[in-house]
Amino acid sequence: MLLSLKPMYASESVNLSKMPKRAGGLYANAVHYFSIFLLIILVFSSSNGMSNALDDALEKRQPDCALSLGAVVDSTSLAGKKEKVSMEMALKDFYGRRTSLRHYPTLHVRNSRGDPIRAASSAKILIKKHHARAIIGFKTWQEAISVAQLGNEYRVPIVSLANKTPPLCASCQWPFLVSAARSLDAQMKAVAAIIQSWQWRKVNIIYEDFNPAISGITPNIIRAIKAVDAEINELLPLSPFSAYPSISEKLESLKNGQCRVFIVHTSITLATKIFKEASEMGMMGKDFVWITTNDITSQIDSLNASSISSMQGVLGVKSYFSTSNKRLKDFQSRFRVMFRLLYPDGPLPEPGTSTLQAYDAAWAVALALEGNPYSKSSRNGCVDKMNGEELFEHILKSNFEGLTGAFNFSSERKLAPVHIFRLVNVVGKSYRKLGYWTEGLGFSESIHKLSNYSKSMKILGQVFWPGGPWSVPRGWAIPTSHAYRLKIGVPEGSTFKELVNVAYDRPGGNAIISGFSIEVFNATLAFLPYHLPYAFIPLNGTYDHLVEQIHVQNLDAIVGDIAIVSNRSIHAEFSQPYTESAFTIYLWALTGVINVYNGFVVWLIERNHRPDFRGSIHNQIGTMLSLSFTTLFSLKGEKLHSNLSRMAMTVWLFVALVLTQSFTASLTTLLTVQSLDPINVDIETLIKSGAKVGCDANSFVVDYLGSVVGFDPKNIVGKYTEDDYPEALKKGEIKAAFLQVPYVKIFLAKYCEGFTTSGPTLKVGGLGFAFARNSPYLPDISEAVLKVSETGKLQKLWHSLTSSLNCSEPTAQPDDTHDRLGLNSFCGLFVITGGTSTIALFIFIFHHVRHRWYQPSF
Repeated sequence: MLLSLKPMYASESVNLSKMPKRAGGLYANAVHYFSIFLLIILVFSSSNGMSNALDDALEKRQPDCALSLGAVVDSTSLAGKKEKVSMEMALKDFYGRRTSLRHYPTLHVRNSRGDPIRAASSAKILIKKHHARAIIGFKTWQEAISVAQLGNEYRVPIVSLANKTPPLCASCQWPFLVSAARSLDAQMKAVAAIIQSWQWRKVNIIYEDFNPAISGITPNIIRAIKAVDAEINELLPLSPFSAYPSISEKLESLKNGQCRVFIVHTSITLATKIFKEASEMGMMGKDFVWITTNDITSQIDSLNASSISSMQGVLGVKSYFSTSNKRLKDFQSRFRVMFRLLYPDGPLPEPGTSTLQAYDAAWAVALALEGNPYSKSSRNGCVDKMNGEELFEHILKSNFEGLTGAFNFSSERKLAPVHIFRLVNVVGKSYRKLGYWTEGLGFSESIHKLSNYSKSMKILGQVFWPGGPWSVPRGWAIPTSHAYRLKIGVPEGSTFKELVNVAYDRPGGNAIISGFSIEVFNATLAFLPYHLPYAFIPLNGTYDHLVEQIHVQNLDAIVGDIAIVSNRSIHAEFSQPYTESAFTIYLWALTGVINVYNGFVVWLIERNHRPDFRGSIHNQIGTMLSLSFTTLFSLKGEKLHSNLSRMAMTVWLFVALVLTQSFTASLTTLLTVQSLDPINVDIETLIKSGAKVGCDANSFVVDYLGSVVGFDPKNIVGKYTEDDYPEALKKGEIKAAFLQVPYVKIFLAKYCEGFTTSGPTLKVGGLGFAFARNSPYLPDISEAVLKVSETGKLQKLWHSLTSSLNCSEPTAQPDDTHDRLGLNSFCGLFVITGGTSTIALFIFIFHHVRHRWYQPSF
């Protein structure tokens, strides 16, 4: 006879068969006294010691031929309790429908308390004492791999419920280990989609790192964040056993930084500690963003009121399984009843992801045992059992419709991953369901064939953010530390001091920084909606070297006459140029018109193939404009279905490439009239004659003239001050000087006689402010630069500069439109792209009308 115990203890044995009835008072008395004896043990023993003693007692009473299964869960956690209940329900459901089977398995459940060492010890007891045919459980991958070696040694299948992706060679190292949990790697793409939707550019990731040798952060998170052009600001590992003071200390370092977007990828137990400390530290208020992953979000409903109150405004991502499954609906209702019976004093949770996966795993093991649980009888009345290899192969061949969907393993021993996730928002005493995110489609309010999908989360409606529901957090803030100042480098060796001048009040004293570029920067800061503390740091060296200091994090930005060139964009990101563009206003206007027209044509052709191209009129207009300008500035076309739209987009991409490469400010040649006739001199003449030319020694122009234009490096003479140019030109040391347009204007305003401009305009960068890549300040700085220009402040600053020089109106001004790119420069390309799109549009309209109105008669 097997003794069946109540499931409230740490270690339990559940007999699913009925206990045989026996008559007789002697037997009743024996059972009565034995029950009293067990009750005394319960009163005077610890839960863990009592559990082991009971297991030993059960082992002595259990025949060797009994059919046993093992389960190892964290019974101290709500998730572990739910997994235990669901596995018991799975076995009861499976064998309840198969009354012909006489031998019901006994499920032995042991408590790991979330400790891998305890999990391995529990598994060993289940194998050696209870002869468990298979063991299910192990919510963490650390627990699973600690037990997997026992599976190898005793040839017992180990069925893990860990969601994390196993190592590539897991099947080689642990041939008896299989994961019955579906991969949730796609949830990181859902998190990244949220970040992209709200245009947050930096994130902090807090993750659980149980074992320093096994990182809790996976490459999938990093790849997903980088795929949306965001950057990981900080990675903060926390032990699941971290005390509150330790958590508080580490959160303080993040609070003092500027990034305010936090992704929490931990267990629910650690997450409650994190949010409790964050709330007390004022980190759950305005401008903060908190996003949780499945392990936390799927268990929010089980938290108490105190924990929920500390998570107000949190956005959560959790796996979604279709509720149209009748078995799932039936299971959910029965699960609540069963859980309340077994745990009457605790909360009444919803069955989460791990609960459903535990049910399917137990069902798969039972189904594998049914395939050939017994063979021939032996002389002692017991039976020979299927060996471990056979049972494991039967598990791998599982093929049934589970609560989480189709349950069948791939050749890599993996179930189909989860591709749909539900988004929730913690509000009040629980959470509200915002909508869904589907891999490859985007956000939607519902899941069905006619759902509208969008890349923007705004389709889901209002989000309740931390600190208030209405304003979307910027995701960053100026650090709270009073000592914080933005470290801004200033080139000390600028050739033209009118642009940037660094002087000192005394040798080794304080720096006095002035110049046109500095005034433009100060005017830009005046248009920011917040105060930005900063400190100027004068530095010597080439401009390329200065920009590299941003990349190595010695500087936050550089302000000065910094030219925007491609090689510098590798190390930094530039603001909107504050010098004149090489495009005329007419070219800008026509580019915008053609851009919108091509976007309209592609949108019209593709809207029947793309659900996200439909919807309300506002959504369709936004999609069309987004498609147009995304194509121009990113050179990334959407996935197109029609050959007509592909034809129009291909031509437009070519034109966009030419426009993008041509959008730069100007570098021009400056010649001396005494030495050469500027009408007869061009760059080719200078190169062929071996003439020496001058340029700024610290600028990119030195390399540009040699590698791009084609001058012999021996003929390139670097100059360090603007006063070096007049003398060198007059003496014939150099035949021409290559300067950027702002420098030319300053030079001619200062030296009125004897110099003019000549030759073609060579297209290079522009003058702008350099910031760290993905700097949260950069969008605001660029917008402020535009406001400085639009309000006329930029022109006033320039006029103030030139009017103070020797010649306020030089006799030989560089022509503002000289070699600037205008309509004539791209007339042919615009005709080609516009004509191609028009042809595609006419063909589409013709087919559409013909298909609609021409009805063949039969």
